[in-house]
Amino acid sequence: MSDTTHDGAVALSTPPSADDGLTSAALAAKYGLTVSGARPGLFEYIRQLWGRRHFIMAFSRAKLTAQYSQAKLGQLWQVATPLLNALVYYLIFGLILGTRKGMTQEVFIPFLVTGVFVFTFTQSSVMAGVRAISGNLGLVRALHFPRASLPISFSLQQLQQLLFSMIVLAAVAIAFGSYPSLSWLLIIPALVMQFVFNTGLALIMARLGSKTPDLAQLMPFVMRTWMYASGVMFSIPVMLKDKPDWIANVLQYNPAAIYMDLVRFALIDGYGSGNLPAHVWIVALAWAVLAGLVGFVYFWKAEERYGRG
Repeated sequence: MSDTTHDGAVALSTPPSADDGLTSAALAAKYGLTVSGARPGLFEYIRQLWGRRHFIMAFSRAKLTAQYSQAKLGQLWQVATPLLNALVYYLIFGLILGTRKGMTQEVFIPFLVTGVFVFTFTQSSVMAGVRAISGNLGLVRALHFPRASLPISFSLQQLQQLLFSMIVLAAVAIAFGSYPSLSWLLIIPALVMQFVFNTGLALIMARLGSKTPDLAQLMPFVMRTWMYASGVMFSIPVMLKDKPDWIANVLQYNPAAIYMDLVRFALIDGYGSGNLPAHVWIVALAWAVLAGLVGFVYFWKAEERYGRG
């Protein structure tokens, strides 16, 4: 369309548009536009995660393979590291400090090795979770995928590492007189619940670590304190029998101690149900469900903020 001005010039005019007066939100809704990286609904997010399940598995395996690729012994360090830790703890706590009170040598050594391996599973999952986002910013910023894939894959990596270690743990148990039995099958639900618990913690720490990288420097001290309070090197009820009952109860019902005791009970013949707190399986399940749900929702709430700023 055109109009003629008083001097004979022609001025073009634009016809009114159907979009005139619409807000940005209305325009986006009209043309089906969405914010890049916007957080999807919770159930849609779960569906997207399931769609990336092959990526999660492949990423965890690749990380596991690359972890010791520069070492000459390679993946043997997956087993050697916790075994060396167990040896050091045995020398210090078992021989020098005598923390094996109430246990024979045949029970204490598998007890100690089990505690070190199982607690290392939680410790490594938490530490990997802290760096899951902040340590993979290039991947987060380059590709669009559910960010929860990263902490979940790191927890899965630690589970695979623990399964390698379980071969050595079984050999230690057999060497000290605890032979395979049906009770060993109880290890499966115990580790499944611990994996869910660890994944929930990893998701929480991934969100916290994405904004506070210094958290990675603080967490080793937190985890070391947690280890000493969880009875990795000693029996909590025996060592605290002269203390108020509530102290032993608090330490026994903490999740790290719960999962260690369940695996010890399943694996070691001389470690009976009398060493376990009441309702231990229910408590283990409650910890797994609580940490898993809270961790997942807490991480999902900040989905659109990861990798920005």
